[in-house]
Amino acid sequence: MLCLVPTPIGNLEDISIRSLRILEEAELIFCEDTRVTKKLLNLLGEKQNLDFSNKEYKSFHSHNENNILQSLTKETFTKNVVYVSDAGMPCVSDPGASLVDYCIKNDIAYDVLPGANAILTAYAMSGFPHTTFSFYGFLDHKGVSRASKLNDVLNDNKLAILYESPHRLLKLLEELSIKDANRTIFLAKEISKLHQNSYKDNALNLFEKFKDINIKGEWVVIIEPKETVGFNLDLDDILSLDIAPKIKAKLIAKITGQSIKDVYQKLLEN
Repeated sequence: MLCLVPTPIGNLEDISIRSLRILEEAELIFCEDTRVTKKLLNLLGEKQNLDFSNKEYKSFHSHNENNILQSLTKETFTKNVVYVSDAGMPCVSDPGASLVDYCIKNDIAYDVLPGANAILTAYAMSGFPHTTFSFYGFLDHKGVSRASKLNDVLNDNKLAILYESPHRLLKLLEELSIKDANRTIFLAKEISKLHQNSYKDNALNLFEKFKDINIKGEWVVIIEPKETVGFNLDLDDILSLDIAPKIKAKLIAKITGQSIKDVYQKLLEN
């Protein structure tokens, strides 16, 4: 059986009793970085007086993911197998989802334990009243792909949540202040750790403030949704418009993801 176990994102006391038991019973542990996981289990073992020795560790990350998956068999999961990310909930910005998918496709029992998660913790801390959000992970470092993704974030009609490293946070705030200076931003630093802190202000004020701050630690960034005026068009609205079929086909293709050619042909047939 496979069990996906969340690990603390900062404070070791956030580990659950159930997680400790599953980790103690584990025979094989897949982890993003074996050094990080071994260090964590050593600390937990000392603090909780538990024995985490005699475990088999295998690295499982984005660079070796396919090779590991190809090496797996049903026999692998006759052991007590655990997957952990470096910190927090598995399958969030790590390759754990492909292990789950493998189990589903091969009829292998698996379970996911609830636990620490930076996204939901920051969402609860932010004070935004919105009940929906989009998660973007880490933006690309530079180039067209970063600009495109940032444009998606700023045009989202839901709260946009993303991760940012200390090396690029000021760059992100500068980009946000240029594109939409008055957009409200919430920042959470080092959640559950000793130097946890949070800030909420418009993009320009935060950029000016952080120019003079020594930025350290990992950050969660939550961006207020774009204010929308009026109502979004749906498929029925477009179909009822008295416009040329080619233009109608382009609009329908845009919101459905279908090819313009296919949509245009269907319109002609109807």
